Amino acid sequence: MNVKIESSKIIKPLYEGIPPSTTTHIPFNVFDNVTFDTLMALIYAYRPPTPPTSTIETGLRKTLSIYREWAGRIGEDEHGNRGVFLNDEGVRFIEASIDASLDEVLPLKPSPSMLSLHPSLKDVVELIQVQVTRFTCGSVVVGFTGHHMIADGHAASNFFVAWGQACRGMEIAPLPMNDRAIFHPRDPPLIEYNHVGAEFVSKLVNKELVKVNNDENKEKNIIVHKVHFTLEFLGKLKAHASFMNGKAKTYSTFESLIAHLWRVITKSRDLNTIQNTQIRISIDGRRRVIPRVSDEFFGNIVLWAFPTSKVKDLLDEPLHYATKIIHDAITKVDDKYFKSFIDFANDEKVMTRQDLIPSANMKEDSLSPNLEVDSWLRFPFYDLDFGTGCPFVFMPSYYPIEGMMFLVPSFIGDGSIDAFIPLYEHNLTNFKKICYSLDLKEK
Repeated sequence: MNVKIESSKIIKPLYEGIPPSTTTHIPFNVFDNVTFDTLMALIYAYRPPTPPTSTIETGLRKTLSIYREWAGRIGEDEHGNRGVFLNDEGVRFIEASIDASLDEVLPLKPSPSMLSLHPSLKDVVELIQVQVTRFTCGSVVVGFTGHHMIADGHAASNFFVAWGQACRGMEIAPLPMNDRAIFHPRDPPLIEYNHVGAEFVSKLVNKELVKVNNDENKEKNIIVHKVHFTLEFLGKLKAHASFMNGKAKTYSTFESLIAHLWRVITKSRDLNTIQNTQIRISIDGRRRVIPRVSDEFFGNIVLWAFPTSKVKDLLDEPLHYATKIIHDAITKVDDKYFKSFIDFANDEKVMTRQDLIPSANMKEDSLSPNLEVDSWLRFPFYDLDFGTGCPFVFMPSYYPIEGMMFLVPSFIGDGSIDAFIPLYEHNLTNFKKICYSLDLKEK
């Protein structure tokens, strides 16, 4: 795609009345500090009629007056605490065009060309960037980048809904709950779980692992493959996963699908059968922490489950085996686990002595033999309506990190799911052969 940049500028919050102070610094909490320290990019596509770019821009400015962190800058206060300055320095807003109709470039596939539909992710100080790209047919693609330390997926989706409300001239409701300081360690602390090797790793060990992994795989070509799972297939998969030895235990569609993908990707990789393989699954703490955290909380409150298995067991045992491991690992990340993490992450002496850093990073080329799944299935991303209707395409940008999967609800709206799966090209052929197979022993 030959994208032409028409304009690029900084826009700032649009306040009603007297603007607030621009000297406030909001320190990051333990969940902000342990998440991915990077920008994430999303793509939305809209059919005509589409709203004027001025409507999208003004709506964004109004929304930034409510979600002020996005218009700030990350930095340290006088005590060395990293956080966000609410200085209203603004976000980048880009207008672009393509001398083609959207139908000429459809379907939008996760490929390097996608990177031209949103602003760069490198060397950026703005915490939000928006690119509005117009096609000759009147369609528009909105590319969005946002810094993960400002908001997790749940909080970001609330922001998108609010942005749409502002564009449609509505009052933004519900309002975000802006208090990152609500997570306090207990006195005395009670650390009941091992958080080293889960949320945290040794800085030295992590550096060596990333280097070895990247050096071994730097010449291999990674393809991001999109797979569509119909509602009918998901129903069969769930039934297959929930039945074992004549007994039924119902697992969720999410657990069943992740178990299936774990098995078929592991088989496609042709791994050593005595190896361990693990999945990193994000867990939203809003409904797990007691007392419950508001759905409107703006920030990060995500930890991870790490279901693990020997490759041989994963492939030899039926689907129920993998699904149960996943279910049990997700269940373990409960109120007690979240509070144990808060206590541990607030112990600065332990963190410093063990030279620990967050395990969440996107610097690896490959996660093999492991996987990571980011699920956007429960978030209302499709509700970003600028005034002329909801998007007909919503998808992540191009992330060629082998083994890092994204799950999104299909635009069809019938409960089907699209999975974006990066694999090495030489493994992709095998994956395509078995990705819809319920019994891997037959393959």
